[in-house]
Amino acid sequence: MDAISLENVSKSYDSVTAVSDVSLRVRQGAVLGLLGPNGAGKTTTIRMVMNILVPDEGTIQVLGRPVSDETRDSIGYLPEERGLYPRMHVRPLIVFLAALHGLSEAEADRRAREWLDRFELGEWGDKKVNELSKGMQQKVQFIASVIHRPPLVILDEPFSGLDPVNAATVKDIMLEMRDQGCTIVLSTHRMEQVEKMCDSICLINHGRSVLDGDLRAIKQSYGKNTVHIEFTGPDTFLQHPSVAALNRFATGVEAKIKPGADPQEILRAAVQSGAQINRFELLEPSLSDIFIEKTSNA
Repeated sequence: MDAISLENVSKSYDSVTAVSDVSLRVRQGAVLGLLGPNGAGKTTTIRMVMNILVPDEGTIQVLGRPVSDETRDSIGYLPEERGLYPRMHVRPLIVFLAALHGLSEAEADRRAREWLDRFELGEWGDKKVNELSKGMQQKVQFIASVIHRPPLVILDEPFSGLDPVNAATVKDIMLEMRDQGCTIVLSTHRMEQVEKMCDSICLINHGRSVLDGDLRAIKQSYGKNTVHIEFTGPDTFLQHPSVAALNRFATGVEAKIKPGADPQEILRAAVQSGAQINRFELLEPSLSDIFIEKTSNA
C-alpha cells in the first residue's frame, strides 16, 4: 500500500493554475523529496494531501484511504511558516498540541520532556516561545509535529534556522523514524540533505511534475557527465569546446562536459596549458545540477 497516492490532481486559484495534472506515489516507509522552485506548487500539493485544500480534479489517497479529516489526523505536519503560540510556555504548548492528537496529558508531558532533553532545550521548557531563538523555535515546531508518532510526516523546510549541529540531529531523527516504518515527505531547497536522506524525488515546476522516481536511478541516468578539477596555474583549458558549463569553487571547478565528449581531452588540454592538476575526477551530476537543468529548461 502506498502512503500517499495522487492521480491527475489539479488545483487553480481564479485564473492561476497552481497544480496541473500531478500524479505521485510515495511508498510506505520511504523518504520522498518534494522539490521545486518558489511558487512551483509544492505547498498547494501538501495542503491538498493535508485536506486543507480540495483539488479541482483528480484523486488523493493517504494510507490507503481517500483524503479526509480522519487521514489528516494520521499526518505529522511541519509548515514552512511557524505556527506556534508565541506567548505560551514551551512545554505546556507541546503538551497541548500533543493532546489534540489524542495523547493523555501525562504521556504528552513525559514525551515532551524527553524530546526537549534530546534537543538540549530542557531548561527552556518553562520559557515563553517568543523568548526562544528562531532555531530553538524550529526545534519546538519539529517536536510538536512528531510527538504523537504519526505513520506519515510532511516536513516543509525542517532545517530552516538550524545550525549544522542541530540540522544533523534533525536528519538523524528523521532517518530513525524512517527505520521504524514512518513515511516522510521532505520539502526543502537544501539539495545536499535530499541526497543524503531521500529514496525518491518529485520535482515540480510551474505546477507540473517534471521529474520523479528513484533518486539513485535518476542520477545514474544522467551518466558521469561532470568533471571535478582542482588545479593551480592557468585556467585557459576551461575554454575547451568539450566544456558545456562551469561551476567554480574556492578550491577548483566542476566542468559539465557536452554529450559524447571525451573528458580526457580536457585533461590533455590542462596539461598542455601548464596547469598543475591536483585532482581530476569524473562524477555523476549533483541533484542541485539536475534541479537547475530541469527548472531552467521547463
